[in-house]
Amino acid sequence: MASEKPGSFQQAVSDSDQEELREFGSSLISMENLDRTSPELWPEKIPGVTEFINSFQTTPNSTTKLPYSKELTHEDQNYVHQLATLSTSGLIGKVKELHDIAYQLGIEESKEVTRGKYLNLFNRDKKHK
Repeated sequence: MASEKPGSFQQAVSDSDQEELREFGSSLISMENLDRTSPELWPEKIPGVTEFINSFQTTPNSTTKLPYSKELTHEDQNYVHQLATLSTSGLIGKVKELHDIAYQLGIEESKEVTRGKYLNLFNRDKKHK
């Protein structure tokens, strides 16, 4: 024991123990064939629905233009030019002004929704049915 290296661990294994380990190791071998193809995780509940939905989606070569991709009018170009000529502090002031307008619009909308609730406008369809 004095001749062992520090930190090393050796254990005497008897022949019967080695045989048991071999038997145990052979019992762990799996004969399952692992197929690497991807399973269909979410099969269609109604066959053909995905193809039907995809037929209505627009393709990149579609001729319809998105609302933000239309040409700028002369008035829009002048406004963009005005914004481009503003200083940094002027541009920040313009952003704050737009923020205040959006905030006021939100307050007005909240008042109108509250008014609609008091007038029972949102529950009207449920009562008529």
